[in-house]
Amino acid sequence: MQKIRLMALGGLDEDGKNMYLVEIDGDIFIVDAGLKYPSESEQLGIEYIIPDFTYLIEHQQRIKGLFISHGHDDVMGGIGHLLNQIDVEIYATALTGRLLNEEFKKHKIKNKHIHVVKRNDTFKVDNHVVHTFPVMQSIADGVGFAFETDSGMIVYTSEYVFDYDFLNKAFSMDINALSLMGQQDVLVMMSESVGSNRGGYTAPKHRITDHIEHYFEETDRRLIITLYRQNLFRIMEILELAAKYGKKVYFYDQEHIRLLNDVDSLDYYKIPRNIILDEKDFRNELNDVICIVSGSGNEVFKLMNNIAIGEDRKIELRQDDTVIIASPVVPGTEKDATAMENDLYKAGISIVKLNAKEILSMHASKEDLKMMLYLIRPKYYLPIKGQYSDLINNADIAVEMGYTPDRIIILDNGQFASFENGRLVSTSDQIELEDKAIDASDMRDVSGMVLRDREKLSTDGAIICGVVLDFNTKKVIGGPDVQSRGVIYLKDADYILNEIGNILVSTIEKNVAENSYENMQTRMEARELISRYVLKSTGKTPMILPAIIEINTGDASGKEEQ
Repeated sequence: MQKIRLMALGGLDEDGKNMYLVEIDGDIFIVDAGLKYPSESEQLGIEYIIPDFTYLIEHQQRIKGLFISHGHDDVMGGIGHLLNQIDVEIYATALTGRLLNEEFKKHKIKNKHIHVVKRNDTFKVDNHVVHTFPVMQSIADGVGFAFETDSGMIVYTSEYVFDYDFLNKAFSMDINALSLMGQQDVLVMMSESVGSNRGGYTAPKHRITDHIEHYFEETDRRLIITLYRQNLFRIMEILELAAKYGKKVYFYDQEHIRLLNDVDSLDYYKIPRNIILDEKDFRNELNDVICIVSGSGNEVFKLMNNIAIGEDRKIELRQDDTVIIASPVVPGTEKDATAMENDLYKAGISIVKLNAKEILSMHASKEDLKMMLYLIRPKYYLPIKGQYSDLINNADIAVEMGYTPDRIIILDNGQFASFENGRLVSTSDQIELEDKAIDASDMRDVSGMVLRDREKLSTDGAIICGVVLDFNTKKVIGGPDVQSRGVIYLKDADYILNEIGNILVSTIEKNVAENSYENMQTRMEARELISRYVLKSTGKTPMILPAIIEINTGDASGKEEQ
């Protein structure tokens, strides 16, 4: 029988950065390629974090395809970085495919074909049979994947909720398809864990209509609503309310209009065009308008914060405005969300903050997870997507459903679960992974050393120490000059700066005397000695930057070396 291995490159013991591997007799199937936003302690100029692709690069000849479950950043935001390193066939539904093409444009990826699959489909990749099945999420066209093996199917549920009242076919779950799949042999089911600590079903608590409708009904003034761009379900709720109460809607973010146009052209949802206010027709003094401020991740909070402090060119707050914060705080956005909320209160306007305990994100809660287990009935259960406590909560739910601990698999990123002859045989194999941080300024990967340097600068400051050296004689002819930034403030600490300069000069003189002087090596040696001295004298470990500038005093050209 086939040998099967499952492993996550991201998404375990964390929120976001979802990326999972299914290996069948050595053939690799990648499911999702997401990003996550850094926590406040991780930021340091970082825009977002993506998985470590080293394993895929080393084994790219074995990759058969990349399968994207839906159009959210946490499952597709890393794809541009992956495709800039390896080429891989991509499988996605129609709307997800359009969103992927926008990602390709951002990363200058051209002529990349996407295999468009249906929400309820069966197709072959090489000699392997793959199924898609519809799941309900906050964006249309969401699917799960099932990979056939000799030992039974490997099922990846993606994110989902059971909502029996929402009948839009681009969103709805196909419970019949799930039941039919459960009647076959299912070896492993990988199911999300983000909402596993919440009792009951998520529906209908994921809807915001009942909580905000009275604002639409009772006011003829302006409403400003913050939303995540990719939460299409919530956008549709607001558009329906606006149409019901005859209000115009202005989208601050034009990318949002593109998303809605895609949804409209695919016949997933018909936009009530008569209520959309074109950008050229928007004026700040208009009343009875719904202004939607949206973006991805912390972008939405930064945009709204700019409006709050009067630094936005499109929208200027008025005292009779009401701001509805309908974009819940997600991991990595806490700092920007707090700053936005604080500045909105300073502006003195009416603020409505939706209660996260009353309005749930569209992730499976306890009863949703139990229903999926009941329908699919896998032999083994693998909780994914969430902090470690979420994974354990999900595992406990499986225990309640009659699963014994030996049939529940908890993994770390990089850890393989290996199956032979339909049985779990090992979880001991593991590879080392290092998160890849993407710099906010140029969207490039930032190494761990750069991040450590940034952290050191932010906490203990820097000391720059320089001398000028005669290139021929190796004698100091200028300096030392020592500058401290964020390290030493006391006026009577001049002796510390003087001693730092003396250490640099004495290190040079010692190496010259021993005939072992070399610029870079001497600077490294001086850095180590200065670091020890500063730590002993101040208790701090600042970044030490020694500079030795060599000039050839006998050369009229003024040639310099460093």
